[in-house]
Amino acid sequence: MSADRQLWERFHEVVNMPSPELRSFLLTEASTEEASSAEMPPLGERVLKILAKRFGDLTRDDEAAMRLTVNAIDRLHAAQPPDKGADDTWRHALMRLGHDPLRER
Repeated sequence: MSADRQLWERFHEVVNMPSPELRSFLLTEASTEEASSAEMPPLGERVLKILAKRFGDLTRDDEAAMRLTVNAIDRLHAAQPPDKGADDTWRHALMRLGHDPLRER
């Protein structure tokens, strides 16, 4: 198994929100931000685009975004609040990356 395939599998392991649910969440989050209400968070939007691809269609930019996403989710999980899921700020930070901590990991 190549490192790229391992990254692909890890990405799909930690990104546990289905694309429609993630898109809906990102659009809702974007509508509450002060800056540009029509834009989704950039990394969240990249996650959505990657979810729509097949392994063979990945680019180097996709691989970099997958690595960044996996590392960010792992880092945020390490900073888990004492009462898992009770902190909406923490949960929403993860959800912007496609991971809902209230679902099975």
